[in-house]
Amino acid sequence: MKSFLFLHLLLLPFTFVGQITSITKGKSFNKSILVGADQPNAYLPLLRNKRVGVVANQTSTTAGMHLVDYLLAQDVEVKKVFAPEHGFRGDAGAGEHIADGKDGKTGLPLVSLYGKNEKPSADMLKDLDVILFDIQDVGARFYTYISTLHYVMEAAAENKKSVIVLDRPNPNGFYIDGPVLKKEFQSFVGMDAIPVVHGCTVGELAQMMNGEGWLKGSVICDLKVITCTNYSHSDYYELPIQPSPNLPNMSSVYLYPSLCFFEGTTVSVGRGTAYPFQCIGYPGNTTGTYTFTPLDKPGIAMNPPHEGVQCTGHLLSEFGSFYFQNNKGLYLEWLIGLYQASNSKATFFTNARFFDKLAGTDQLRLAIEAGKSKDEIIATWQADLTAFKTLRKKYLLYPDFE
Repeated sequence: MKSFLFLHLLLLPFTFVGQITSITKGKSFNKSILVGADQPNAYLPLLRNKRVGVVANQTSTTAGMHLVDYLLAQDVEVKKVFAPEHGFRGDAGAGEHIADGKDGKTGLPLVSLYGKNEKPSADMLKDLDVILFDIQDVGARFYTYISTLHYVMEAAAENKKSVIVLDRPNPNGFYIDGPVLKKEFQSFVGMDAIPVVHGCTVGELAQMMNGEGWLKGSVICDLKVITCTNYSHSDYYELPIQPSPNLPNMSSVYLYPSLCFFEGTTVSVGRGTAYPFQCIGYPGNTTGTYTFTPLDKPGIAMNPPHEGVQCTGHLLSEFGSFYFQNNKGLYLEWLIGLYQASNSKATFFTNARFFDKLAGTDQLRLAIEAGKSKDEIIATWQADLTAFKTLRKKYLLYPDFE
């Protein structure tokens, strides 16, 4: 009976594909939005006669080239590049070691900010005056680029360096949802007291980190944000470049905030397949008919969960393409349903501690284990969300969706 109810719940939204598609059809995407990097007149004067460090990856582009190449062409003294998770060129999988070295194209020193050195040291910053941060985020708290921003700002403040953020739209910036992080669950997949889906751009979050005293010791970073033009939080911004190896399209970007919780469970989210963050399943699962086999893919999925073993579950790529723009909230039915349908609930949360870090609290996991409904779970974080929405308004740089 539970299996039937779960399948009905899971498949119900697909009944309305035609209706929702007709609502979405014709919406304007990207308009004439200019990101911060595309406004050199606003930031090049701030870099003249400065020793510059750049925090960047493959999404850091302007004028048809990488930002670093553009800066060098403009005679900016770029001293080094800081590489976040997935590397400077975006060719490392989640969790893979990012090594220091040199950029093969420019010869610039590359300094990893993932792994052992998540925060720049004083020695790394001693030959710099300013740090330029330009990375496309996807609007989920556990996407680690904003954790890198937190540590960069903190280190810059401690060492009396300035930070310039070249802002970019948030592709999930049209809603806010999920539990707000509790301090005892702080980690690199959740640094600050924000919801899972926070509805902020990187520039807005940077101002919030400063304004709320979230940097260690409540230090204040010398911060400048180069804002986007013609962007609103009600926009659906389609990313021109995939932000990381396992988010290859907009469906995966929309699904990511709801599916990433599974990384602390036995459920595969499709790493090592053709549909990363667009399918869910595990070996022996009795719900769903879609089958997939995760494979090791260097630079994309290193030793993915259930590598080489066939998983059964659900393909969600079509669902992700339309649902979240019209139903602005996390989709918890999959998480609740797969747990309830599991024949081995004691081992469903294979890494409960990591799951709690992703959630920012242990209350989500405990509620699922207690058999709480979606509505009961969502109700538990509404007070915190209301407080965050009030806080967020102080730091908005763009028209809101409400």
